[in-house]
Amino acid sequence: RSSYSCCYFVLPCCFFDFYGKYSRRQSKKTQYREYLDFVAQVGFVCGFHVEEDCLRIPSTKRVSFIGKSRTYPPAEHALIDKQITQFINNSRRTCAVATCDRRVGFKHKDHCDGLCEEAGSESPEDETETAGTIWMPAFQPREKVEQIRNCASLPRDFVDEVVLNVANLLLNAGPQKSCFDMQGGNTNTWNQGESLSLREVAEHLNKETLKKLKSEYGGLQTLLKNNHQVFEVLNGRVHIRDWRKEKPPSKTKPEAKRRLSAEAFKTRLCWFFIHHPDGCSLPSEACPYAHGTEELR
Repeated sequence: RSSYSCCYFVLPCCFFDFYGKYSRRQSKKTQYREYLDFVAQVGFVCGFHVEEDCLRIPSTKRVSFIGKSRTYPPAEHALIDKQITQFINNSRRTCAVATCDRRVGFKHKDHCDGLCEEAGSESPEDETETAGTIWMPAFQPREKVEQIRNCASLPRDFVDEVVLNVANLLLNAGPQKSCFDMQGGNTNTWNQGESLSLREVAEHLNKETLKKLKSEYGGLQTLLKNNHQVFEVLNGRVHIRDWRKEKPPSKTKPEAKRRLSAEAFKTRLCWFFIHHPDGCSLPSEACPYAHGTEELR
């Protein structure tokens, strides 16, 4: 609806229409292709010759659309404005997405037929609204400042306290388990703790802690998953992570690169080395975390 001389470029990514998430209509197409056709259709309805291009960028969403020229003379601008209004208000509910010829853009007849059929079904008072009026009264924009609510902004002291409390709960929930020490060749007792459901863990936390976590998206589960060094959350149950069971790094890399990547890992202290009653289950050279500040990189 900008000036007649306006041009546009758009790189479609997330699947949204004018009001919310885009609803699929054609199962024969991929979701991405169907959405691209919808975005191109919007450009055509707005009176543009829609051109499609594929960008040379490292992304799976590389298809872009360019509108450099109009399909109508300047004298018809007011008429097209009415067509755009009608399209936004009605055609998203009833019109199928038109087919696209990638070489010449959208076929004019495919679009006009759908729009004309729809126009005939509307009563005069519903046809158009003049420019300058509210087009989408139900639309609610996002706040200018979006609050981060994925537990990442919680105070570090609070997160550390919850992690320690949950870990101690799991460690004290069952008897110690004997595990085979792959490095020493002897049977070594390292307390892996028990697994508990998220509900059982929540029942052992105080009300203030739960209240604070409920204000975050995902709550307790998100906080525990964020601390993946200590915990593993599978099928709604929380486990102490045993780093001996983690897949070893690929041996296809040259020795120099493997050694470099191992050193680069040592940017955080090992939680188990500091807090676990049996220490870390891995020796210092095999653990991806630092056993003491002197190992930090």
